[in-house]
Amino acid sequence: MKKILVTGGAGFIGSHLCERLLNDGNEVICLDNYSSGSKDNIIHLIDNPCFVLVHHDVTMPFSIDVDEIYNLACPASPVQYQCNPVSTIRTSVIGAINMLELAKTTNAKIMQASTSEVYGDPEVHPQPETYWGNVNPIGVRSCYDEGKRCAESLFVNYHKQNNVDIKIVRIFNTYGPNMLPNDGRVVSNFIVQVLQDKPITIYGDGSQTRSFQYVDDLVEGMIRMMNTPDDVTGPVNIGNPNEFSILELAQMVIELTGSKSKIEFREFPEDDPMQRKPDITMAFELLNGWQPKVQLKEGLLNTINYFRRLML
Repeated sequence: MKKILVTGGAGFIGSHLCERLLNDGNEVICLDNYSSGSKDNIIHLIDNPCFVLVHHDVTMPFSIDVDEIYNLACPASPVQYQCNPVSTIRTSVIGAINMLELAKTTNAKIMQASTSEVYGDPEVHPQPETYWGNVNPIGVRSCYDEGKRCAESLFVNYHKQNNVDIKIVRIFNTYGPNMLPNDGRVVSNFIVQVLQDKPITIYGDGSQTRSFQYVDDLVEGMIRMMNTPDDVTGPVNIGNPNEFSILELAQMVIELTGSKSKIEFREFPEDDPMQRKPDITMAFELLNGWQPKVQLKEGLLNTINYFRRLML
């Protein structure tokens, strides 16, 4: 049995990761300040004797003896991270330093949950890990983009300078149960709008594309990455390479819900990338043939059913 710390463990992705790690027979310490996570996401785990919930902010030092650390703490949707940009940067940068210091002290293996946002509005398509990105360092999204880029640099340099055992994954658009209804991500936005019989709001003309990954596929990829040999540090893209336009996504949500919602087009937001698609060659090669299994329609149905139950 391993003792594993998950920062941001009450969040959308973190809650799924905590549950999977428990099911695999580990002891899990879930650390969260509930700024963008919810205790509701992990309430069903509270009575598990191998699960410990700690209310804590990663910008403050934390001490515990663990074998592994998954550093997921940070708001991940534009609505959340632009609400308090200074706090977002502090979480990404100071949080990374605090967790790396903990890993150095306890000799723990540590994973950084980075993001496809480090590629910005990419001029290379699809995006391989070797691409350095096209990011506006002072744009409205920079608090998240640059915070994550700095966190990656911290991880790499703690590895080089202090021999900390690190792993870095770059997570592409992920969706599934436990998303917040108001978190501003496109999948949750569309589903909530149609379930409330409201028009679906598309920013721009809907031709911009994304690659949507179901959360179970991501968790599998993260765990496989954590279990790679010490010389595999990443970054490694974890995402679904099947590409859809935002308009196609809206039409699919309408079809799957049987909704009569209309589509309304709004002004395109600043610094929103036109294309985002992972090159997952490295993930397939390094993570024992990992590739996404859940197709978009199946994952959307699961997510729609979750929101239906949530909104009853």
